[in-house]
Formats: sequence, structure tokens, C-alpha cells
Amino acid sequence: MISVAHAADPRYPDWPCAQAKVPEISLAAVWAGPPLDDIAGKWKEDATIGSLITKVAARRTTLEDAQKAITDYLKGAADKTASGKLLFSGLFDVLNGQRSQALQGATPPDQAKVDELGNQLVWQTRIFEDRQRVIKFVCEVPTAIDQRLFGLSRTIQQEIE
Repeated sequence: MISVAHAADPRYPDWPCAQAKVPEISLAAVWAGPPLDDIAGKWKEDATIGSLITKVAARRTTLEDAQKAITDYLKGAADKTASGKLLFSGLFDVLNGQRSQALQGATPPDQAKVDELGNQLVWQTRIFEDRQRVIKFVCEVPTAIDQRLFGLSRTIQQEIE
């Protein structure tokens, strides 16, 4: 068994997994087909491809079922190469996105940043509460002064009549 200490990449000292952290999948590592430069993002424009990508990218779909769905789709495609490129481009985008989200869950939080944000929240809360007290004071004092002036003016008026 490989220990975490031996598998750790010095670039990611806080990485908790035994597997090496690879932030993104390299396209060349998983695709030996025709170049995809000309179709980047175009898979989003094809509703059929988008639905198929959603289905086969879902981890609840078995690999065998996903492979069969791809085979069935490409058998009926007018241009297998263009359809295959679109399909793979979309799968790569979607699965690489899912993978990135999973990696974020395994990455320990930046404790200094967490502490800084916590302190910032405490200060903002204190400022808010202080402002609430000041607003109450600012709003009530003029009314109290009005009442006092009215009361004193009545006293003076009664005395001089």
C-alpha cells in the first residue's frame, strides 16, 4: 500500500489523497481522435448531443450502458466523425467540470482565509449592531427634545398668563 507521504506531490503539501493531485485532465491523455479545435463548445448547440452527454456522463449510468448509448447514437449518425467529435468534446467539458468539483471537495480549506473571513464577519456584525443602536438614538432624541420643548413651553406659557 502506498502511504500518503510517499504519494504526496510537493506542489500540493496539504493534499489528503494517496493519488497524485492532477488539477485537470489533459485532452491528449484521453483522446487520440481527430483534432477538436474546430468544434470547441459547439456541442452545447445540439440538444440531442447535450441529452446524450447528460445521460452518459452521469455516474449512475453504468459504463456498459453509457458505451452502448454512444455506439447506438454513432451508428445512426450521418457523419460519425463530426458527431463523435462533438460528443467527446461535450463529455470532456462536463466530466472535467465534475472532476474539478470533486477535487475542490478534497482540498483542505485555507485556514488563514477562513479565519480572516470569520473576523471580517464579526467586525461587520459589530458595526451593524452599533449602527442600529445609533439609528435608534438619532431617531428618538429629536422626538424627546420636541416633547421636552413643548412641555417647557407650556410651563412658561402657564406662568406668564
